[in-house]
Amino acid sequence: MPKAILFDLDQTLLDRNTSLIKFIEWQVNFFQLVPHQNKQAFITRFIELDNNGNVWKDLVYSQLVKDFNIKNFSVETLLESYINDFNKFSSPFERVPETIQNLYYKGYKLGLVSNGKSPFQENNFYALGLREFFSTIIVSEALGIRKPDSRIFEYACKELDCIPNECIFVGDNPKADIEGAKKVGMRTIFFHPDPSIHCPLADEKIHYYDQLETAINKLEHFIL
Repeated sequence: MPKAILFDLDQTLLDRNTSLIKFIEWQVNFFQLVPHQNKQAFITRFIELDNNGNVWKDLVYSQLVKDFNIKNFSVETLLESYINDFNKFSSPFERVPETIQNLYYKGYKLGLVSNGKSPFQENNFYALGLREFFSTIIVSEALGIRKPDSRIFEYACKELDCIPNECIFVGDNPKADIEGAKKVGMRTIFFHPDPSIHCPLADEKIHYYDQLETAINKLEHFIL
């Protein structure tokens, strides 16, 4: 039986796409950044510039201020709002809370390994209400190592007092999550809500959290 299950955060536990849209809608309305008729264009442009979270928001807001001729608020003000307020809109994927609780009460050690800014990512995770079930919370900026670097996965194992072969990693990024975890000897489960998206390298794949425990059970015979 695996001793530990490690999770990525964005687009794995946290439905970042939904959360981001909710946040942008709030921010546009709260600051009255653009006229109502330009609201959807602003949201669409933000998502495009954000590039699935790969572009930090100082660059995103700098371009948005130019594109929409925003005069009343600075990039610094909007970025500060993003850092402080995004977590208020953090939304988990369906069935994440119930599934995490089930795994915890079955005796699995649970951990989070996320690339991103600190304490921004920690706050987004805490907002999901799952902190009490996790034995370790690892964010790349705080540790100074990013996935897929093997050292971040090895560090997670030490935190959970287990070896890689006793761990399963659940994530949505084929390179950072799946390739990185497999390189150190972990079994992997690829999560993506779109069934058309595949990751051949992963040991198992799921599209809904109702499928996670079945996927874990399939991997048990691989784990010493």
